[in-house]
Amino acid sequence: MWRNSHEKGEKLDSNDGGSGSVGSGDSKLKAGALTLFESAVMGVAGVAPAYSIAATTAALYGAVAFGGPAALLYCGIAMFGIVWAFNYLGRIEANSGASYSWVRRALHPVLGYIAGWALVVSALIFMVAGSFPAGSVTLGLFSNSLANNVTAVTIFGSVFFALMVVAVIVGVTVTATVQVIMSTIELLLLVLFAVLMLVHGHDAHTFSWHWLSPTVFGGSNGFFAGALLAAFYYWGWDVTANLNEETKGAKVTPGIGGIIGVLVVFALFEVFTIGTNMVLTSKQISNNSGDVLDVLGQTVWHGFGGRLIVVAVVLSTVATLETTIIQVTRTLFAMGRDGTLPKVLGTVHPKFKTPAVATIVVAVISLGLFIGSNYIGSLSTIMTDAISAIGLQIAVYYALAGFAVVVLYRKQLFKSIGNFIFMGLWPLVGAVFMVVMFVKSIPGLNGTTLGVGLGALALGFIPIAIYWAKGRDYFKMAPAHERFVSDEELALATLEA
Repeated sequence: MWRNSHEKGEKLDSNDGGSGSVGSGDSKLKAGALTLFESAVMGVAGVAPAYSIAATTAALYGAVAFGGPAALLYCGIAMFGIVWAFNYLGRIEANSGASYSWVRRALHPVLGYIAGWALVVSALIFMVAGSFPAGSVTLGLFSNSLANNVTAVTIFGSVFFALMVVAVIVGVTVTATVQVIMSTIELLLLVLFAVLMLVHGHDAHTFSWHWLSPTVFGGSNGFFAGALLAAFYYWGWDVTANLNEETKGAKVTPGIGGIIGVLVVFALFEVFTIGTNMVLTSKQISNNSGDVLDVLGQTVWHGFGGRLIVVAVVLSTVATLETTIIQVTRTLFAMGRDGTLPKVLGTVHPKFKTPAVATIVVAVISLGLFIGSNYIGSLSTIMTDAISAIGLQIAVYYALAGFAVVVLYRKQLFKSIGNFIFMGLWPLVGAVFMVVMFVKSIPGLNGTTLGVGLGALALGFIPIAIYWAKGRDYFKMAPAHERFVSDEELALATLEA
């Protein structure tokens, strides 16, 4: 039933920096399925602006109070460096493993594997952080008590998640169409409520430029605590890179789609965090930690109209669950294809051309984590710990990508100002920011968050040891001439752009 990308006659392609061949015939993902518009929509959907605002604002406010807009501003600037890194790394190689493959070529196979593993474990943990709001917000439409009942939310969220898994298996074309519809409605509703916030004025606090100042944090510890949460806000745009093998213009379009996606959500995040500071009190935010947008909607448009923002959150949550499943399954597919995880993960469904086995494995593990988290504690505790743990893991693979593009393009950096800024300086700033954020955040995190965040990363060394011992080609260093971008390779990438 399933086809493997290492069937008879196929082998690892050294020209791809040691990554697996993209396969041939029925072993390939569905090439050319997504356009630039659909890629950009995927970038927005992956970040899930309504979900991120609803699920993370309370945690961000708890960490930095009125400094949310500043945290998102400075983390956003750093994040754009990583966006540029993905853009240029993707122009050299289209591989569904994305940073898993690129970091291997530029830096080292172990670092490449850790980059891929960090995405995998962060995505699996996110299934908990994402499915809870899906259940909570939807149940909140009918009963506030059910919305805060962890057991009820777990059951409903599990059903929600299972439906998303089926949608992802059916095919990326169907998923993209659904994403366009959902994201369009979500963005229209967010813009509507952004206007309503401006018209409504301030109930709680008057706007202050200090909210955007680096001094608002009261020190570096506060700054990096806010930055860690802000990284979670932005996380997900890079789904465009994991879909590169399935996108028209596979080496160019995904990078542009990611840039567009981050620009859109950056504007929305700033507007809504500033609006939240103006409209809501500290008590309103802390008492509605699972969905700040719900109370915000009721404040600026009381009654049925205010509930429309809940629709945006539900759609956003569905969208980001789908894109996260896509990210983790494409990464596992690339690992299975390279033989650095069981090869069955590198198989595609003969009809739908999707990594169905990887998707089913992700579904089983995620549902187990989701149900198990029911015994950890309150909804608020689960959300805060999960988001902070994911922030640590995001920092790892984003930083590695930022360093990788600088190393890979090092012979091109001083040939123009544009090259220096977008291939070198900005990605390097983004990478250093991620590293410092990772290190500075650790002392302020609780044991559960550190155990989940760092422990899950450490587990990646087990498959590294196993498959390195088995002599997988992925773990062989790329030849010296492949660890930098030549003039000829850059010219070809530019021509394709």
